[in-house]
Amino acid sequence: MKSLLSTLLLTLGATSVAHSEPRLPVISPDQYTTEQKQAADEFMAARKTAVFGPFEPLMHSPKLMSQTRAMGDYLRYKSAIGNTLSEFVILITAREWTQDYEWHVHYPIALKAGIKQEVADAIADGRRPANMSEDEQIVYDFSIELHRNKRVSDATYERVQKRFGNQGVVDLTGINAYYTLLAMQMNIAEYPLPKEAKKLPRFPE
Repeated sequence: MKSLLSTLLLTLGATSVAHSEPRLPVISPDQYTTEQKQAADEFMAARKTAVFGPFEPLMHSPKLMSQTRAMGDYLRYKSAIGNTLSEFVILITAREWTQDYEWHVHYPIALKAGIKQEVADAIADGRRPANMSEDEQIVYDFSIELHRNKRVSDATYERVQKRFGNQGVVDLTGINAYYTLLAMQMNIAEYPLPKEAKKLPRFPE
């Protein structure tokens, strides 16, 4: 019995130690491979800043990181639904995936872009916001249905198509998908929050 207990404690201790280590540690630039250095240089050229946030765990697959960054260059800044609604979608996605870093970065950007604080705070609380604009309602319904139902109803689809056209449908879907990808990567990596950042509320499963 004592031997079994000792084995169990050793196993638990090993698990605890293993879990305390970063899953996908940030790679120091001085340790970059040739491929990683090229990806980092391309990132700097496109974003005018060093690799940061979700792109740090993605650097373990530098080609994927570069392709992901390029997709984001379009979806975040040049999509058919515009930058304000794009930030709105990012908040919805961060909330649906309880991705703290994504929320921490984009919450102030969304407010600056024109999203009302009461609307953003309702999303953080898991509530349907009141007093949304008509465009926000259209985008909210589409995004929530897509995340929760894995598809959208005909009525919801038609509202987006009528307002933003076929390109808008594709881009809106793409923004939800793109920030889901980043949220997945950071959740899997357990990417850390800055010390001053607050976590999103956790909901019962």
